[in-house]
Amino acid sequence: MDLQLKGKRALVTGGSKGIGKAVARALLLEGADVALLARHERTLLDAVSELAMQTGGDVIAVVADTTDDAQVRDAVATAARQLGGAIDILVNAAAEPSGFAAPPGLEEIAGDSLQREIDTKVMGYIRCAREVVPGMRAAGWGRIVNVSGLAARQTGNAIGSIRNVAVAALTKNMADELGPAGIQVTAVHPGQTRTERTAPLVAERAAATGRAPADIEREMAQANSIRHLVDAREVADVVAFLCSPRSRAINGDAIGVGGGAPRAIHY
Repeated sequence: MDLQLKGKRALVTGGSKGIGKAVARALLLEGADVALLARHERTLLDAVSELAMQTGGDVIAVVADTTDDAQVRDAVATAARQLGGAIDILVNAAAEPSGFAAPPGLEEIAGDSLQREIDTKVMGYIRCAREVVPGMRAAGWGRIVNVSGLAARQTGNAIGSIRNVAVAALTKNMADELGPAGIQVTAVHPGQTRTERTAPLVAERAAATGRAPADIEREMAQANSIRHLVDAREVADVVAFLCSPRSRAINGDAIGVGGGAPRAIHY
């Protein structure tokens, strides 16, 4: 299927690693021109070099912290200038990464840590959207995909649930507001996902428990109904479709991309 993305200009936040980087790769392979946005210049430039070599596509780096209004404003303007026009597609994937550590209990939640999570993953998404929407309105077309997470649908991690439920609520509000202007907004909810961080985290847990890394990975795969640890590139395939003109029938919805979280029903 041709996703009709050739020549579209995309901005991917959190694009130097993980799901963001995988999304950038998928968009480049579909013919989009992509700007990666992240905080750390060296990692960002390494990602640009790698993706350019893998895809042969037009990919650039813009350095910014999405918790800073001025940095986001400057980065979006730079991306549009270097890509040759207003941004058509925004994928918001910049967030504080989670690991294998147990989430804090109620009495351990500190206001500054919760605020940092919200400022990055919710307000950061808003900052980036604010900057790209005027150009999308002028064009009468745009796609915004917000990477959220299955903690929005599960208990066990209060901070994760709070930030991801907020992203889902933001997504629906944006979709209703912007849909009449031709701008469609969706969210994806990844679960446990294989990224470049997975192997060292698995090795760390294996060393701590005296178990084989393969056993740790098999255990991780039991968390979903397909018994497969979903790879970031598999998440990216879904995101690329949502960025496409072919996703016209989907707006305001949140798509689970965690391999099927068991028991919960969503309708």
